[in-house]
Amino acid sequence: MNAHALLIGIANYEFITELPQTVIDDVNDIFQVLITPQQSAYATDNVTLLLNENATKQGIEQALQTLVNKVGSEDTVLIYYSGHGGRLTGPVIQGEYLLSVDSNYDSDADLARTAISGADFSSYVHSLKARRIVIVFDCCHAAGITKSGVPAKKALSKTGLSESYLQQLQSGRGRVIIAASRDTEVSHIMPGARNSLFTQYLLEGLNGAVISADGWIRICDLFHYLQPKVTAAQADQHPVFKAEIEENFPIAIAVNGKTTSMTLTIAPSDGFEYDVFVSYDKSDKSWVKTVLIPALENQRLKICVDYKSFGLSKPIITEMERAVTQSRYTLAILTPSYLKNGFTEFEGLMATYLGLEERKRRFLAILKEDCKPGLNIRARMWLDMSDVSEFEDNITRLVYEIKQPTHL
Repeated sequence: MNAHALLIGIANYEFITELPQTVIDDVNDIFQVLITPQQSAYATDNVTLLLNENATKQGIEQALQTLVNKVGSEDTVLIYYSGHGGRLTGPVIQGEYLLSVDSNYDSDADLARTAISGADFSSYVHSLKARRIVIVFDCCHAAGITKSGVPAKKALSKTGLSESYLQQLQSGRGRVIIAASRDTEVSHIMPGARNSLFTQYLLEGLNGAVISADGWIRICDLFHYLQPKVTAAQADQHPVFKAEIEENFPIAIAVNGKTTSMTLTIAPSDGFEYDVFVSYDKSDKSWVKTVLIPALENQRLKICVDYKSFGLSKPIITEMERAVTQSRYTLAILTPSYLKNGFTEFEGLMATYLGLEERKRRFLAILKEDCKPGLNIRARMWLDMSDVSEFEDNITRLVYEIKQPTHL
């Protein structure tokens, strides 16, 4: 994995409210993890660290342009920003802004001139040739954005970056955007802690807490590890994940490059009749029946599948609804034929809607053949099982996910 990183941390702002030392500790600790050979193994020359006085508007823009010039199409890029961020919603100037150490907020016009606009940042990101891009924002700090040491006459209309901006930044294949919290929330720092709550669990994941089946820490697994832990510690902080990706790509090496079994001995006791409902097109029935189902049943999973579980003479729509509601997860087998089948689309939509209604995960997908699903599926992580040689590793990962609780 040829990986590059740009890490930016700003606490000692020149003209606006300073932030805690924790911001700098967060970035330094991530830097150390990335360059440690036994851990993330990023080449030191490929990691740029900009802290405090070095994180000027000019310095950040030069670092972004260097990244654009340097990375290739097969590379992985990580950009981590911790500092002030927000948006202006005035009658003349609107938009998202990342505040460099020399940003000035005497007026909206001053901020727009001295900070990095969301549009400019997006332009750099969209110019990156890399197939895999991860951007992490920790911008929703409790300290308001005011002139340093002086009571503010006004503050930014909103701190943090809006969901619509994160969505726009994420547009394009291979991009993952992670924010420490929603823009209406605060990124917490616990009393006496060295790191922010979000970065604490991000570091734990990179340091080996994320379970790996193949020696790699993969981006979706990293988020699935940290998100529930952050929210469990602070119910009013919900990390955000935006992505359009075709693979759960690696972001770092698992500690010491070792694999860890992902198989759980038992599924959670959550009252579901089935662990998983398999939704597939009839053209894939042979593979489902002779390959997939036996592999899942070998792991003691309770499978709901039409040819075994649907009642004879019962309305098929009723049986589909029962299968979706009584199974912990609905598993879609993605192929071109699946996407053309109205019945399988209905099953996937029911599971997706149920997840939204309950605010839980109820839908999983595996890519059996290359195809382009709709946005409702592309916006979620799926497991690429198109390579037969990786079947055993992928089944291990799939079983692990199916045995996970449905909470977000």
